[in-house]
Amino acid sequence: MASNVEAPERWYLALLGFAEHFRTSSPPKIRLCVHCLQAVFQFKPPQRIEARTHLQLGSVLYHHTKNSELARSHLEKAWFISQQVPQFEDVKFEAASILSELFCQQQLHTLEKDLVSACDLLGVGAEYARVVGSEYTRALFLLSKGMLLLMERKLGEVHPLLTLCGTIVENWQGNPIQKESLRVFFLVLQVTHYLDAGQVKSVKPCLKQLQQCIQTISTLHDDEILPSNPADLFHWLPKEHMCVLVYLVTVMHSMQAGYLEKAQKYTDKALMQLEKLKMLDCSPILSTFQVILLEHIIMCRLVTGHKATALQEISQVCQLCQQSPRLFTNHAAQLHTLLGLYCISVNCMDNAEAQFTTALRLTTHQELWTYIVTNLASVYIREGNRHQELYSLLERINPDHNFPVSSHCLRAAAFYIRGLLSFFQGRYNEAKRFLRETLKMSNAEDLNRLTACSLVLLGHIFYVLGNHRESNNMVVPAMQLASKIPDMSVQLWSSALLKDLNKALGNTMDAHEAAQMHQNFSQQLLQDHIAACSLPEHNLISWTDGPPPVQIQAQNGPTTSLASLL
Repeated sequence: MASNVEAPERWYLALLGFAEHFRTSSPPKIRLCVHCLQAVFQFKPPQRIEARTHLQLGSVLYHHTKNSELARSHLEKAWFISQQVPQFEDVKFEAASILSELFCQQQLHTLEKDLVSACDLLGVGAEYARVVGSEYTRALFLLSKGMLLLMERKLGEVHPLLTLCGTIVENWQGNPIQKESLRVFFLVLQVTHYLDAGQVKSVKPCLKQLQQCIQTISTLHDDEILPSNPADLFHWLPKEHMCVLVYLVTVMHSMQAGYLEKAQKYTDKALMQLEKLKMLDCSPILSTFQVILLEHIIMCRLVTGHKATALQEISQVCQLCQQSPRLFTNHAAQLHTLLGLYCISVNCMDNAEAQFTTALRLTTHQELWTYIVTNLASVYIREGNRHQELYSLLERINPDHNFPVSSHCLRAAAFYIRGLLSFFQGRYNEAKRFLRETLKMSNAEDLNRLTACSLVLLGHIFYVLGNHRESNNMVVPAMQLASKIPDMSVQLWSSALLKDLNKALGNTMDAHEAAQMHQNFSQQLLQDHIAACSLPEHNLISWTDGPPPVQIQAQNGPTTSLASLL
């Protein structure tokens, strides 16, 4: 048989016929099909047949079994062998195509938080792209790997990888839209890296480049000429989705910096575009973008004194999460955190504690965990009788040493919380030290809201100490900054202090003006408070377990008091 050139084809075709018969049986007999294909290797077949059999085995295992590792092994063998056989492109490209599908499926490791496996697979993809001479697709794989390394907080690995990506992207000469889309991916990673680190001022040049880049893409027309390298036929996001993503990171920046009107403007634009896209496109990423945008604008509403609107938007996030279990799994902790912030704003401290505790149970994300703990500490400070729990929390977010995350913004906030506690305990010199540290850090990165909060609290401390001139030097800029944000709580607090300061200084007219301002802010907050607590959605503050409630029952008017805020 070995001496007969035609013989291998005959026995191969016979085994292939049996395999196909078992595959197409009803029900399919996949085990027998695989046995027939594996039998081919017993005959020591030539490279063409060996490669094609590995391809067939890989395809059957991928489509009909859960044995993805064995499928991947056969497909990789098919691809490597086909490299050595001239004019064997059909096997080479089909193996590559199924491998890419398999890698996409195995990227579910990312969704299951198995980021190590996901990074390994992306490394394989990058190497494959390099071998086939596709620097464009290599950059896509490496940028995707960089994204996962950022999620893992492996910053030592991120920096050299992003540097390499930047070089590849700038040197690649090809389709202009593809080049710009790579630049968008690269810049989005840089911007989110800065924002994660709480470096709001440092990120501005990158963010500006990103905004210019998306404007360039919007003016380019899709090139109908296909790339000469088939491995370049990938897109990481349609340009319409990229546009929404750039709006989203701009909103994130505006929120952190305290430019809340700007955040509102870009949120409106992004949500409008999302609604149009969702009419034609059911891609899950659009719902994810929508939820993240709503999460940020809800925080803006709570700061600007629009609690009722914030509550309705929290309910909207609940509805989106009801439609997608995966979305709920990924955003449940954020949803309970938002409810905790809402509870603080309407002075429901027990509910706030329950919401934050639930959020802590649901998250493994270090930055979110630190943010929640910081807000829970503020609840315990306000309650005044939770000393043991409070000190336990503060030990875990000590900004002077062993702070759990690298975020500049969160560390500055931790100093503020320490200052707030020292103020309530009457340790004013210690409070001033912490608040000056907050001011130094917030000024360095233009964290306007933290600056305003620190200034007004310092002003309050100087007022209590009888140093009215120094108090005035703090409260006036606090009021100006709070008006610019605008932050209703800081405006309320500042106007109350200005009223008392001007009375003490004998400035009757100024005291009267400040009193009128305080009255106006009080009325606005009270009306919003009543409106929010009267909504049926207010009952969400009691939800701490399981999926979001489908129906929310109305209740009879507000159950909380605004007195502590006035």
